[in-house]
Amino acid sequence: MTTYNLALIGFGGVNRALAELIRDEPQRFASLGFELRVVAITDLAFGSLVQGDGIDLTSVLAMPRGSSFEGLPGGSPDPRSEDVIKNSPADIVVEATFTSPIDGEPAVSHVRWAIESGKHVVTTNKGPVALQGQDLSKHAANNGVRFEYEGAVMSGTPVIRLAHKMLGGLELNAVQGILNGTSNYVLGRMEAGLRLDEAISEAQDLGYAEADPTADIGGSDVRLKVAILANELLGANIRPDEVETTGIQDIKSDDVAQALAGGFRWKLIGEARRGEDGRIVASVQPIALPADHPLAGISGATNAVSFSTDLLGAVTVSGPGAGRVETAYALISDIIAVDEFVKGAVRA
Repeated sequence: MTTYNLALIGFGGVNRALAELIRDEPQRFASLGFELRVVAITDLAFGSLVQGDGIDLTSVLAMPRGSSFEGLPGGSPDPRSEDVIKNSPADIVVEATFTSPIDGEPAVSHVRWAIESGKHVVTTNKGPVALQGQDLSKHAANNGVRFEYEGAVMSGTPVIRLAHKMLGGLELNAVQGILNGTSNYVLGRMEAGLRLDEAISEAQDLGYAEADPTADIGGSDVRLKVAILANELLGANIRPDEVETTGIQDIKSDDVAQALAGGFRWKLIGEARRGEDGRIVASVQPIALPADHPLAGISGATNAVSFSTDLLGAVTVSGPGAGRVETAYALISDIIAVDEFVKGAVRA
């Protein structure tokens, strides 16, 4: 059975969840025809750890925040991400760090280092995909490796791969989505009578919203995801700053109540659409949807995407848009894609 060595870049919630699955459920991967072994970890808090024979995941998962890999065989108090990515015995680099939405760093550099070192790379980060996705994909192809990023849009819900594999033969003209669970939760609570600030506070208490919810409420999180969908599924070449963006910060409780009374529901919608002239136009804006719209009934922190097709009409998929285990599943689906690529290359 094939064994893939992994380097986990970032050891926060998502990569920790993946490590737990590797430790606790090896049969899940064996049933797919491969085994996973973590040989390297880097993290701003813990430092770096490289052990070519495989890291004892039980031990490192038990380490409290504030401790360090220093003192462990192959350990260092410094992250040393570049050195680990380039020189560790990893086959696949799993990139899950905090990344700037402005320039995609440090994830862009992590992805490039992996590709140029002949390693496959999977990531949950929106930044590098939205800002440099097409270039990085070409770079990976030129180096004979895969760059996979299913989790960049809707966590574990397979939007990109579903469209590529299941909607073949259809003409795709538009993609509309509820792509931010925080804003959707907030609008839903406003339907129950809460003011915007009250709904945001509740979302923060429940862990749906960050201490600074600007990216969610202002729409910049969705803007990155819309750019990814436009480029990936509609063949556009759109930068995030070309996506006209309006958040929900100006939606009032009265607006929500009036919409409900008329049979409409406010949703923050990210959309990319092909016009009659072939040009792709992308936007993020709050829209009062009629009750029969396929996205109108999506409630809570759930995300959904509706594909507009020529033969089937609207095809809608919904599922979790966040969560550590859910996002870890996206990494697993990406690793499966890498495995298919590797075994396909061997057969060829």
